[in-house]
Amino acid sequence: QINLKHDKGGPQKGTRFRPLSLDTPKPLFPVAGRPLIAHHIEACVQLKELKEILIIGFYPQTQMEGFVGDMQALYSSSNINIRRVKHKPQLTYLQEFTSLVTAGGMYHFRDQIRAGNPRAFFVLNGDVCTDFPLQELYTFHTERPSSALVTIMSTEATRQQSLHYGCLVFDRASGAVSHYVEKPSSYVSTFINCGVYVCSMDILTKLAQIFHAKGEEYSCLSYSCSGNGNGKEQGHIKWEQEVLTPLAGTDMLFAMPVPNWWSQLKTAGSAIYANRHYLALYRRTHPERLANVGHKRGEGDGTLICTVYPDVYVHPSATVHHSAVLGPNVAIRPGVTIGPGVRIRESIVLEQAQIKDHTLILHSIVGRGCTIGAWTRVEGTPSDPDPNKPFAKMENPPLFNNEGKLNPSITILG
Repeated sequence: QINLKHDKGGPQKGTRFRPLSLDTPKPLFPVAGRPLIAHHIEACVQLKELKEILIIGFYPQTQMEGFVGDMQALYSSSNINIRRVKHKPQLTYLQEFTSLVTAGGMYHFRDQIRAGNPRAFFVLNGDVCTDFPLQELYTFHTERPSSALVTIMSTEATRQQSLHYGCLVFDRASGAVSHYVEKPSSYVSTFINCGVYVCSMDILTKLAQIFHAKGEEYSCLSYSCSGNGNGKEQGHIKWEQEVLTPLAGTDMLFAMPVPNWWSQLKTAGSAIYANRHYLALYRRTHPERLANVGHKRGEGDGTLICTVYPDVYVHPSATVHHSAVLGPNVAIRPGVTIGPGVRIRESIVLEQAQIKDHTLILHSIVGRGCTIGAWTRVEGTPSDPDPNKPFAKMENPPLFNNEGKLNPSITILG
């Protein structure tokens, strides 16, 4: 069983991903031609013993039902039941569905997770981009002692960047985690939490203990003051701080380090970086999704749609002039029209956009329905990890620096 968890914010959050998240939930933003969490689901259905996928989140049902229907139709032959479970407030005074966060959501929907009597379940953060080694993670977890409740997929970051993630200290031989700190104020370890977990069912008992302990705490507070003291209700359980940190050093928390590429979709710039890696992954997993590579000499030149440098995805409904040049790292969405002499690289062009003659687009995301006139130059600033630093991750800076100036990044036409 899989519990697919996405962004911890809310409809009013995800500001670093604007304007791309204004009309589409960030987990549904297309990367390499597919919604972000479709890559999660594709990895999940590779598991032979998978029975169900739960997408737990805060977005309105109307925003998700189209995606869920598409995924259900796509994987109907695999006998996977994909449902969406929506946060509902347990008490009438709760105003924000986001207050439950990851562990709170897991506990709130514990009956749905237990349904079917699974042996274990995965938890995947919806903003994670990686080649998910789920089978290896599950096998690693089953080989740990019977006391193991959670196994974390871990990767290495630079010493400075590790402070922005959950850091863990673990035994390289056994995988046992002895120390876990979420976004520490000082250096702890270069090994970080990837936001991908496999959990034994007994973790739900641990969540119940935390939930009831909070209930007793809040009952005591209610006698001395109004409210619970922190503005959060009893079901608000933080996965990293309230579950993982106390489990460290108890022989219940383990970590499996992986060399796989890994990133998070925090800012719009990280979408271009993730797009490149998912397109490269297609070479091994789904080469049929990639456009044929080569130099097109004329309109009737073989199977090439235009001159293509790898890797490029072009939706079948897009119209591309034979004299255009695409790639590397380009994704063209449905209904796009690309005119003669257009050059696009390191970019994503969203639905129904029109790119007129001889336009140049570099390091950019072109929004839905945009029209770019002839002889236009659209250029952003690459924001990739530092190639000179081993294990470097995306920096994900805010839109503006402390002086109020725009931080250089990719260009977005909303």
